[in-house]
Amino acid sequence: MIGTGLGLHQGETLGLSADDIDFEKEVVHVRRQVKMVRAKLCFALPKGRKVRDVPLPPSVARAIRQHMEQFAPVPVTLPWDDPTPAETPVEAKHRRPRTYSLLTTGRERKAINRNYFNSYVLKSALAAAGVIAPLEDGNGDGARVWEPSREHGFHALRHFYASEELEAGESVVSLARWLGHSDPGFTLRKYSHFLPRAGARGSAAIDAIFA
Repeated sequence: MIGTGLGLHQGETLGLSADDIDFEKEVVHVRRQVKMVRAKLCFALPKGRKVRDVPLPPSVARAIRQHMEQFAPVPVTLPWDDPTPAETPVEAKHRRPRTYSLLTTGRERKAINRNYFNSYVLKSALAAAGVIAPLEDGNGDGARVWEPSREHGFHALRHFYASEELEAGESVVSLARWLGHSDPGFTLRKYSHFLPRAGARGSAAIDAIFA
């Protein structure tokens, strides 16, 4: 629901904390992501290194509340931006561990490794839903591999969010801000093919003037 309802990157979804959700003002503050650096997890600024606010639809708010009631947010402590040992006092200050109450954690109550999640959770769910094929033996060596499924990955949820917003007539400028794109032109170029009815509203508006 967070991916399709808010359009967040996967790392931003995994780094979302309870304090980032403002139910009263109906907004989500995207302030960080969980990223992997040299096989270790850390917190960092969102992709593009810019924080942003995203509107919180009531239906998404209800789903988040239900999730929080069933799975209480878990305080997780990770280094900031780089998990490797600091070599200078400045690096030590910048990388000092920070703690946030994350909405999504693993069975060990730790931040989720996206590689593990994608391989063992997401692809299993896609296979169970019939979107991709089940695991098959690969190359006769006994190894079990998933079929390539990049187009069905977590990022597809973000594409869904963007395409639905544009189809509903939302401003490209607003959508670019919610997605974290610095250039609305990039947003338009990336998602214009999701608009099968592009131009229909403009045509109807002009027709209403002269009809």
